[in-house]
Amino acid sequence: MSSPTALFQGQTPLAVRMRPVSLDEVAGQSHLLRRGSALVALASPDTTTTATSVILWGPPGTGKTTLAQAIARSSGRRFVELSAVTAGVRDVREVMQDALTQRDLYGQSTILFLDEIHRFTKAQQDALLPGVENGWVVLIAATTENPSFSVISPLLSRSLLLTLRPLTDDDLGMLIDRAVDDPRGLAGAVTLLPEARDALVRLSSGDARRALTALEAAASVAGPAPDDDEPPADTATDGAEAVPEVTADHVAQAVDRALLRYDRQGDEHYDVISAFIKSIRGSDVDAAMHYLARMIEAGEDPRFIARRLIISAAEDIGLADPQALPLAVAAADAVQFIGMPEGRIPLAEATAYLATTAKSNAAYLAIDKAIADVRSGGFGRVPPPLRDAHYPGAKRLGHGKGYRYPHDSEIGVVAQQHLPDELRGRRYYEPTNHGSERDVQARLEKIRRILDGE
Repeated sequence: MSSPTALFQGQTPLAVRMRPVSLDEVAGQSHLLRRGSALVALASPDTTTTATSVILWGPPGTGKTTLAQAIARSSGRRFVELSAVTAGVRDVREVMQDALTQRDLYGQSTILFLDEIHRFTKAQQDALLPGVENGWVVLIAATTENPSFSVISPLLSRSLLLTLRPLTDDDLGMLIDRAVDDPRGLAGAVTLLPEARDALVRLSSGDARRALTALEAAASVAGPAPDDDEPPADTATDGAEAVPEVTADHVAQAVDRALLRYDRQGDEHYDVISAFIKSIRGSDVDAAMHYLARMIEAGEDPRFIARRLIISAAEDIGLADPQALPLAVAAADAVQFIGMPEGRIPLAEATAYLATTAKSNAAYLAIDKAIADVRSGGFGRVPPPLRDAHYPGAKRLGHGKGYRYPHDSEIGVVAQQHLPDELRGRRYYEPTNHGSERDVQARLEKIRRILDGE
């Protein structure tokens, strides 16, 4: 039996060799492969079946290219593939013209698979419209970024948006087992121990390509069995050639860390930071630390994280803990000053503090209420006693007349109207009874009674 090393030499990558040849072999995405679905119709050899252009949106390694190629092998339609990385407007127009010719002269429809459509400019995407709208081509476009932001509206409206999901652990396990035994894969050249299989599934984060690449690398690390006079009892029997065992240690040597689902310009960037802030708001310090770690490991800009911590301190904690905002600002300054990787420490300190302290969004709600009144025209004139009385002629206009100086009072507060007449009695800030704001609440009740002259 050939060793794994020999198997891999001069061959295409395992992930490529193991691409499904039909939709029946596709792992996962069962929600898109039900009977009568758009993808199943595209894969049908019956070219008279109505086919709809589709946009496949999902993380890397979830099967976008695999689905397109499986459809190409199963369908009787002509298949053309372009990459948005290398193709330009001219290439697109040539494909459209060829597709029109094939349809009119030979009655053959064309599937155009466009990988990474989010890399296409608006002008390049515009060039796709005539062919898609008139049925010259059936477009299968793949993207890892939210099409709502990366694909033009006319193209979206003419296509079905299909969302691919990360593969489950069961899906990945099935793919790994198939790759070990399949003649296209490792053909049984290695034995995969259960703990190694579990490690591959765990490290792959729902990415089939990552799982198969890691399997191939781990099998190479395992290498051929040692040529000893007495083969190990657990790897060979009755003189049979020993089959190398892939262990968890081999996987660890081949893959130094788990693949993070994170794109600093894509959805994962927004999803993880959203989960981070909501975990802080929900006082779940462990979840907040997890999402902080994901961002740090993915290479997120630490200044971005620090800015979000400052916003969280002001928005979600406010006066329930007046020290939260200064601490968040200090963490941002520290990160700016010392950089990474040490900057992770003040970021973690601020995260732990914000997550575990008292919360109040009263100040945040107060300013939004006030802004809403101003935007709706509810502002009125400043009361005369509060108007500027320092310029010549101001007093003649009554500016400052009747103003009561609070410091002249023993308690520092005097009965006086500060809001315009139109908004008199309006309440914006309503403190909670959380943390330090509990004291603010009691004090504010007394202040408002004095201001109202009660």
